[in-house]
Amino acid sequence: MACLLEAPLRISVLSLLYLLQQSSSSLQLRTECAVVLGSLAMGTENNIKSLVDCHIIPTLLQLLCPDLVFTEACLRCLRTVFISPVTPVQLLYTDPTVIPHLMSLLSNSQRTQEYITQIFSHCCKTPEHQTVLFNHGAIQNIAPLLISSSYKVRMQALKCFSVLAYENTLVSMTLVNVLVDGEQLPQVFVRMMQRDQPVEMQLTAAKLTYMCRAGAIRTDDGCIVLKTLPCLVRMCSKEHLLEERVEGAETLAYLMEPDVELQRIASTTDHLVAMLADYFKYPSSVSAITDIKRLDHDLKHAHELRQAAFKLYASLGSNDEDIRKKITETENMMDRIVSGLSESSIKVRLAAVCLHSLSRSVQQLRTSFHDHAVWKPLMKLLQNAPDEVLVMASSTLCNLLLEFSPSKEQPILESGVIELLCSLTQSDSPALRVNGIWALMHIDQIMSSHGKQIMQAVTLILEAEHSAEVKEQTLCILANIADGNTAKELIMTNDDMLQKVKYYMGHSNVKLQLAATFCVSNLIWNEEDSQDRQDKLREMGFVDALHKLTQSTDPNLSDAKTALQQYLA
Repeated sequence: MACLLEAPLRISVLSLLYLLQQSSSSLQLRTECAVVLGSLAMGTENNIKSLVDCHIIPTLLQLLCPDLVFTEACLRCLRTVFISPVTPVQLLYTDPTVIPHLMSLLSNSQRTQEYITQIFSHCCKTPEHQTVLFNHGAIQNIAPLLISSSYKVRMQALKCFSVLAYENTLVSMTLVNVLVDGEQLPQVFVRMMQRDQPVEMQLTAAKLTYMCRAGAIRTDDGCIVLKTLPCLVRMCSKEHLLEERVEGAETLAYLMEPDVELQRIASTTDHLVAMLADYFKYPSSVSAITDIKRLDHDLKHAHELRQAAFKLYASLGSNDEDIRKKITETENMMDRIVSGLSESSIKVRLAAVCLHSLSRSVQQLRTSFHDHAVWKPLMKLLQNAPDEVLVMASSTLCNLLLEFSPSKEQPILESGVIELLCSLTQSDSPALRVNGIWALMHIDQIMSSHGKQIMQAVTLILEAEHSAEVKEQTLCILANIADGNTAKELIMTNDDMLQKVKYYMGHSNVKLQLAATFCVSNLIWNEEDSQDRQDKLREMGFVDALHKLTQSTDPNLSDAKTALQQYLA
């Protein structure tokens, strides 16, 4: 049936576009054609696909003219097409003359301002898009719209600036210095966050978060600590709609993710930790929702609340031990996290790896994590999951294994953890290989049974084209396992591995030099059986490499002197 309908629709669209492009068509007829196309765009996604396939976007963009009514009809249709999820946003950027032309039309009317800024905010998806809009004067052209008499225009301008600023330092640094009617732009955002403003405006203005994360506003600035953070916490309360609570929690998590002080302030604001517990009870049997459509919507999207809560808990507990304790002691929280690891929604499962954040606490590893046998659902999650989940889940497993004593290890060993971790060491992802090695080296006596496989994984990472951070972490792993007798023997009998360590001692990156030197220091440390190792490394030129490092002026390389003293002792 769908196929039968598509052909007439396509013919209708082509006919309307034909009339639009005919110079013999009156302006009134062309305007009516644009209105009809706009109505079609408000239909199904198939309608949108047909419109896009018929090249409606380049056609309408080329037809924009000085006549205001016709231009508004075209822009209204374009706006509807562009905000559809099936429309490729790149179509806005294909013709380099389009963006400047749209900028020039901004001053025509409040409708053109609303439609154009909505198109910009929806189609700005990448750093390249941000750059194009920025270079064509988006900031100076859109800033005055923040004080427009039209609420819709103010909202779209606000949304436009939030997407322009996201993870973009250049744009954010420019925005904070913009004056709007004599007032700095951050203060305009602050006014829009006031309680008497519509919730939609408060939430969007709180995207001042993006300028803060981009480094344009200090985290201790009053507009962040006293305005943005409290506004976002307020959005998490149960008096707000589900989507508002989700957006508030996720934005707040992003705001305070790298800042310990903001995490501490948030944790004591409006009982946030306890407030988030309500995210798992929604909608409740005594829900105040009387609108059946709203209830149906919320039941279908309740998993988004749980996902947002997990994200915010992860951000809150990423550094402070007291906050982690408060989170794990919240009503049934560990049970909810364990349940979250088994949810059908992949996003909830990923968010539930807020366990990774909490697992940085030695105290929680010894109590809550052990009591709830967290490793069981974690192992299940690791079996068949996408890489983004695997990275977080395997990192959490690494932390769990740090605190496993031999008496507790047997169940997890019998669950197949060694085979799983060994498979991670063969992964295409450097992060997963590193996590696999880290976890394996923390299981008692693992080096004697799987040492060669671990060494092979380390070699592959050091040989391949990976970032300095990945290689530094891998060398640190090698240095740590070089402290054990079995590992020492495996390393010392692997000349290829030793040559790689020596190579990194002479690397231009100081952190790699330091990690390699740390490894050598553990290999040659004065013990009963260290003489043979020292002799072999001397023959391979390690003493000369250490001598060169001792001559460095970098204070971080002082470990080289300590290592060299082992030879002289």
